[in-house]
Amino acid sequence: MVKRSKFLEEVLEWPDSPSGEVITARAEEAARWPECDGVFDLVTARSFGPPAVTAECAVRFLRVGGVLVVSEPPNDDEMGRWNPSGLGQLGLKDLGRSRYGTAYQVLVKEIPTKPEYPRSSGTPKKRPLF
Repeated sequence: MVKRSKFLEEVLEWPDSPSGEVITARAEEAARWPECDGVFDLVTARSFGPPAVTAECAVRFLRVGGVLVVSEPPNDDEMGRWNPSGLGQLGLKDLGRSRYGTAYQVLVKEIPTKPEYPRSSGTPKKRPLF
């Protein structure tokens, strides 16, 4: 985690890079920090984990109406990866897959996150919701 964070810090120092701040922490913990809880319009994920883990770890960062965009495997045969019932538990709605050279799953947060999500560190991966 530290190595990936250092790389992102270096990228932010490049000329014409966007402004930003790199936080090195587990998503399950950082999502509950007051400065990160429900404040973002957009969260993106690439190679984070299976759909259930990615959705649970990302949802709390989003404000209601915010969007989660997740890069997807190139095989479009895997369309059933995002379980509507499981996403509903998190307050997310699947808007479908978009393809711009590569595939992206797009989800929107429709309701506030329930207090129990994300569950404690490591739990989403050990016991995924779907």
